Amino acid sequence: MRITADTNVLLRAILQDDDGQTAAAEALLANATTIAVPVPVFCEISWVLRRSFHQAPTEIAAAIQAICAIETVVTDAPAVEAGVEALLADGDFADGAIAQQGERFGATVFATFDRKAAANLREAGLAAADPAELVE
Repeated sequence: MRITADTNVLLRAILQDDDGQTAAAEALLANATTIAVPVPVFCEISWVLRRSFHQAPTEIAAAIQAICAIETVVTDAPAVEAGVEALLADGDFADGAIAQQGERFGATVFATFDRKAAANLREAGLAAADPAELVE
């Protein structure tokens, strides 16, 4: 069976906070021949683990990397890696993933009003700037 895993399925497997749903999620993941995990799912996982479960960036990164290490998982690995790098640099997973995908789509700079995100992305080697700077 080839599945696209929703955020809540992966979170049940990570958190193991609901016996019935955890068992179902783990069985599904173990039996799937392909587990497609779109980048937005990782963005949601990062957000939920940080905001609702108060996990540290290192814990969130470890959870994301554990999912990616599953042999049957298919995802946009470069975007996920950029997201993890951003997360570990005290940034947001989503900012790193979005900037990396944008660069692959031909963009030359990540435009954001989020100064912290821009600084973190620049430190990671990606071009980022405030939109006002780009239209001067």
